Amino acid sequence: MRCRLIFTLMAASFVVPAIVRTQTSRVALNGTVSETVTLSVAPGFSQSNVDVVSSGGNTVRITASGDDPVIRVPLLVRSNSSFKISAESQTAQLSQLMVTDVHATGNLVSPEAVHGLNVPRKFNLDSSRLIATGPRVSLGGTLNSPNNALQITLLIRLNSQPSPDSPVQLTFVATAGSPVQ
Repeated sequence: MRCRLIFTLMAASFVVPAIVRTQTSRVALNGTVSETVTLSVAPGFSQSNVDVVSSGGNTVRITASGDDPVIRVPLLVRSNSSFKISAESQTAQLSQLMVTDVHATGNLVSPEAVHGLNVPRKFNLDSSRLIATGPRVSLGGTLNSPNNALQITLLIRLNSQPSPDSPVQLTFVATAGSPVQ
């Protein structure tokens, strides 16, 4: 019994310094993260006179035709860096473009995303318009996670009523801002 105790103490005297020595070692890991900004239309979006032509990546394309010159589009932005969103149209003359609602879709949205969103007071209604700029949105998740996007709802008024023969085409593009820190 006494030999066993001495052997245990001797073994501990060799193991404890080794553990202490490994705890004081330093490990450095360096890397970069690619800036990612995605833009899509909120699930369940439906407006009788609006068709979503494409949604995903960093671009959303819609066409509008019918009897209503007012379009409401809920865009979802996910980003790991600051971002900007612009709208382009080759076929439409817009009389109004405004952000009517902004909210987080869940707990993986940065608290600064909603409050840090910068919307121009007056939109430039020529062929290309800056809609908004903002800080990083997503704190985690994937490009399809339901709880890491910022929903920005746009109200768009057209100068004239779109016709079935010549629908209005609008493209929304999101691009990355400064690198991730």
